Amino acid sequence: MGYEPTVFNQLFNFIPRHTFQKSADRLGADRYAKSFRAWPQFLLLLYAQATGKQTLREIAGGLQVHAPRLYHLGLNPVPRSTIADGLERRSSDLFEELFHELVRRTARLAPQHKFRFDHPLYSIDATTIDLCLSVFDWAKFRKQKGAVKLHCQLDHNGHIPVFAHISDGKMHDVKAAKEFFSILPDSIYCFDKGYIDFEWLYSIHKTGAFFVTRAKSNMDFRITGQHSEGGKKGVLSDRMICLNGPVSAQKYPDRMRLITFQDEQTGKIYQFITNNFRLAAATVAAIYKQRWQIELFFKWIKQNLKIKTFLGTSRNAVMAQIWTAMIYYLLLSYIKFLTRAGMSLTTMARRVKDGLMMRMDLMELLCLAPEKPLKPPDGHEALQMVFIL
Repeated sequence: MGYEPTVFNQLFNFIPRHTFQKSADRLGADRYAKSFRAWPQFLLLLYAQATGKQTLREIAGGLQVHAPRLYHLGLNPVPRSTIADGLERRSSDLFEELFHELVRRTARLAPQHKFRFDHPLYSIDATTIDLCLSVFDWAKFRKQKGAVKLHCQLDHNGHIPVFAHISDGKMHDVKAAKEFFSILPDSIYCFDKGYIDFEWLYSIHKTGAFFVTRAKSNMDFRITGQHSEGGKKGVLSDRMICLNGPVSAQKYPDRMRLITFQDEQTGKIYQFITNNFRLAAATVAAIYKQRWQIELFFKWIKQNLKIKTFLGTSRNAVMAQIWTAMIYYLLLSYIKFLTRAGMSLTTMARRVKDGLMMRMDLMELLCLAPEKPLKPPDGHEALQMVFIL
């Protein structure tokens, strides 16, 4: 019988190690490391995410249990103190760079969003991760509360996070969007009304991109014309407007579109503003409704990944763990897209957790039918080589 690698071994072979090592060399991540280098540290963090380990003691204990299998993973049992030192000293920038590399790889395989238009569609939002201020004294949020914020841009092709920024809890959502998010021409960006900053909206407009958001109730505007008649699919009105306020009109001097829409199921009435004058009003309303996908993403990572309890107390340790959680989400998404597995990410995560150290084929674990062969993206490599990326 031939050697059968563990599921964990097959899992991390999807990670581009050569790219990881290039980043580690450039950032000097192994400069002062004698035995516990960057790659083993990443594997330990990935192991903690996949298995749900919440403490250094649990990680060290789990590795001791699986000591006979660690050789094939390139790992050795590591003392808790060594893991803690690595989290404190090795820059989390290394894991952030790996996240962005996996974004590029995963996005190439992601299925198209369900709308008929060809514009790339993104949702932007942020979630707060609470921390105990007495333990994480650097994470100041409120007087007696600590927190960090995870700002994300979700691509509706595959519902994957294509950009993320981690800030202190005090940073306003729209400030993070203005400072860190790149706007691509011909794309559509959807966000809630907490992001309304007319100067930023106008910068999106001038870039040649589009925005969809809800109008604030106190928005001062005048109607300049009717874009289309209402009465179709819940659309009550569809008008062209300009801002009235002297400051807001200066920040956004062009026209916008104001759509009043009634949800047929709840009866609630919503008003949306957009700079897109081509899409049907009902489509604009449907775009905003799809914004809930980013809220589902935040809910999923908080329920299924370890970003509520942390293995270290420093800012660097927290960042490294959050970036590894995001990497693991992308890794599961990548495998799901590549294999065309019909199961949910939740089911996939549970199966991987249960079989992580088993010596069996990952595809067998995911119960793929033999008539649906795994095909590498370039179509040239043999089936057995799909794990060597």
